[in-house]
Amino acid sequence: MEPIYPIILCGGAGTRLWPASRKAYPKQFAKLIGDHSLFQMTLRRFTGPEFAAPLVMTENEFRFMATEQCAQIGLADAQIIAEPSRRDTAPAILAAALLLQDQPEAFMLVAPSDHLIGDLEAFYAALHTARAASQDHGALVTFGITPDRPETGYGYLGLSEAPKTATALRLSSFHEKPNLARAEEMLAAGTYLWNAGIFMFRVRDILAAYEQHAPDLLPLCQEAVDTRHGDLGFTRLGAAYDKCRAISFDYEIMEKADQVMAVPLSCAWSDLGAWDALWQAAGPDDAGMATHGNVTAIDCTDSYLRTDEGNTHLVGLGLSNIVAVAMRDAVLVADKAHLQDVKQVVTLLREQDVPQADDYPRFHRPWGWYETLTKGPRFQVKQIMVHPNGTLSLQSHHHRSEHWVVVEGTAEVVIGDETRLVTENESVYIPLGTKHRLANPGKLPVYLVEVQTGSYLNEDDILRHEDIYGRE
Repeated sequence: MEPIYPIILCGGAGTRLWPASRKAYPKQFAKLIGDHSLFQMTLRRFTGPEFAAPLVMTENEFRFMATEQCAQIGLADAQIIAEPSRRDTAPAILAAALLLQDQPEAFMLVAPSDHLIGDLEAFYAALHTARAASQDHGALVTFGITPDRPETGYGYLGLSEAPKTATALRLSSFHEKPNLARAEEMLAAGTYLWNAGIFMFRVRDILAAYEQHAPDLLPLCQEAVDTRHGDLGFTRLGAAYDKCRAISFDYEIMEKADQVMAVPLSCAWSDLGAWDALWQAAGPDDAGMATHGNVTAIDCTDSYLRTDEGNTHLVGLGLSNIVAVAMRDAVLVADKAHLQDVKQVVTLLREQDVPQADDYPRFHRPWGWYETLTKGPRFQVKQIMVHPNGTLSLQSHHHRSEHWVVVEGTAEVVIGDETRLVTENESVYIPLGTKHRLANPGKLPVYLVEVQTGSYLNEDDILRHEDIYGRE
C-alpha cells in the first residue's frame, strides 16, 4: 500500500480568537487546549506506520516556530516548506503535490494545523474509506462533519443522499457560511455536512485536476519547486511562488472537479474558529461555565473565562453569556452572541494603530524569544530566553546601552573584542555603540533579564553586523 503523506497547512492568523491568537503568533502555535499546541496535536495525529514524514506548508515568518514546535515533540523528520508569501491554499497544495510528483500513486492527506479532533478511531476509519475511494475511483475526497446543530460559522457540503458511515458519497454542491434560517433548513434536510477543509487524493489525480482547472498555476509552482533551496533545516520555495494567484483550493479545484466525493466524519470535530467553539471544547459544566487558568467565577452562567498569564487572576461576578479573555497586554470582554465579530475588532484596532492588534506579548525569534516586562521614559526591562545552540546577531545600537543579568544557565557573551562566559547571578554591561553578541553554547535554555537605557528603545535601533539566520 502506498504511504499517506500528511500535508499540514500552517498559515492564517485566527483573528476571531484574538487576543490569544494574533498575526505574530496565530492560534495553531498556541496551547489553547492541553499541553500541546494545535499544530503539535495535528502532527501527532499523523504519526504511525501508514504515514510518511509530514510536509508542513507555512509562511516564511512562521518557519522557525514550526521547526521549534516539531522539535519539541521529537518529530525530526518533518519537512518545513516556507512559502515566500501568503497565496492561500490552492498554490500551497499544488506546491506540495509537485514536491511529491516522483511518487504519482502516493496519497496526500491535506489538513489544517488548527483543528481539534476527538474520536481518533472514527477519524482513522474515515481515512481508510477515503483512501479506498481515491484508489478505486481516482476521486478527490473531502471530509464532512455530521452536523448536530444549525451552525452559521462553517461552510457546508451538499450530498445527493443522506450520509452513511464508512461510505464515500458523490458531492453535489459547496455552500458558504449560511444564515441561521438556512442552516436550520440544511440540518433538517439531513443531506448536508460541515466542510472540514480536510482532503485526500493521489498525487497524479490532483496534478491532473490542476492541469485542467488551474493551468496557470502549474508553471509558476513548478518553477518555485525547481528553484527551492535548503536553509537552516527548512526548505524555501523559489520567488516564482509570489506570482501565483491567491486563491482557495475549494474554489479553484474542488468546486470545479468532476470526480469529487465526500466521506462523513463523526468525531467531535472543531476548527476552533471562535471563542464559543473553545468554550464548547473546554466542556462547560451544568451551569454552562468553562474556565482556563487563574480564574474565579462567582454566580456566573453560560460563560467562558480565561487567562494565560500566571500573575493575572481573572474574577467574574454575576456574568451570563460572556466570554472574557485576559492576557498581559490585552483583554477581551464580549457577549457570546457577537463572537463572530471579533475579527472586525482586530480590523478596527489595526486602523487605530494599536500594537496589540497583531503583536504578541512574547516575540518569537529563531534563537528563542523575548518579552517586555516593563517600560518607561528612557528605560525598558525584558526577559530573554535563548535556545541551546541559539545565537543572536552580532549587533550594536545607536541610542541605548544594555545591562544583562543571567538568571538561569550559562551564556557566551561577546562585547567588543572580548568573549566570556556569564553564569547565573552574573551580569555584564554593553555600552552604547559597542558591538555585542549573546549565544547559548550549552544543552539547556538560557534565561536573562535585559535592562535597556537610552533615548530611543524601539527594535529598529539594531544594526546587525553578522547573523546566522540571514536577517538584515
